[in-house]
Amino acid sequence: MDKFIYRKAAGITALSAKMTDFSYKMHSHREYAIGVTLRGIQEYSLDGNVQLSHKNGIMLFNPEQVHNGMAHDAQGLEYVMLYIDPALLMDVRGKNEMVRFSEPVVYDPALEKKILMLSDAIFLKKDEALCNEMLLSLTDSLTETTEPADHKKDNVRINTAKDMLHANPDQLLKLDDICSELQLSKFQFIRMFKAQTGITPYQYFLNCKIEHAKQLIETKRDVYAAVAECGFVDLTHLNKHFKSVFGITAYEYLTHLNGK
Repeated sequence: MDKFIYRKAAGITALSAKMTDFSYKMHSHREYAIGVTLRGIQEYSLDGNVQLSHKNGIMLFNPEQVHNGMAHDAQGLEYVMLYIDPALLMDVRGKNEMVRFSEPVVYDPALEKKILMLSDAIFLKKDEALCNEMLLSLTDSLTETTEPADHKKDNVRINTAKDMLHANPDQLLKLDDICSELQLSKFQFIRMFKAQTGITPYQYFLNCKIEHAKQLIETKRDVYAAVAECGFVDLTHLNKHFKSVFGITAYEYLTHLNGK
């Protein structure tokens, strides 16, 4: 049986997941995602390559790194994941620069222990001060698996497009406006965007809406506000897309945040 439990503390979202039949659609997160495979094998596509995280494997995702996810076989899998905002990670590191994980999967018992200790502290609702200390210790260990982000590799036009897609999640996708700004035809833009990000502009825009809905649910504790402010037809529409990325519906996510 598939089961997903979310908790949030000290600015970090923790996920405990058990899955057999469920599979994530291609998506990305605005946060760093750091997780440990506890049982089974996690299979996912990342940057055009298939990755496998076996038991004790540490999965490392950079912000906006497009991926999916599923159990590799019928045995299913269990894993935990921590989602950490880039600004928070920079604050903890004491450096005003982004970093990137250099390897998607690593095996490091000491690092694994720190990830599991922090996730346990969040799920057990330990003091935030303790969680902050654990995050600092984890971040110090993560430094060995990262490298400075090379912004020169980013496509300036694609970054401009991303900013425009993020700007109005409550509106319909306005390809004409974006293409006019970038001086590209629609098909040139779609082809370029997918080559750079791994997903189409529409998929990216929908992902922006879902991520924005998640933030609104966390701050306003109101799923209907998320429906209205993110331009979804109704709660059923939001729930359908929310579940494809987070494994649970928007309403279920709200109940997890409320500690139920």
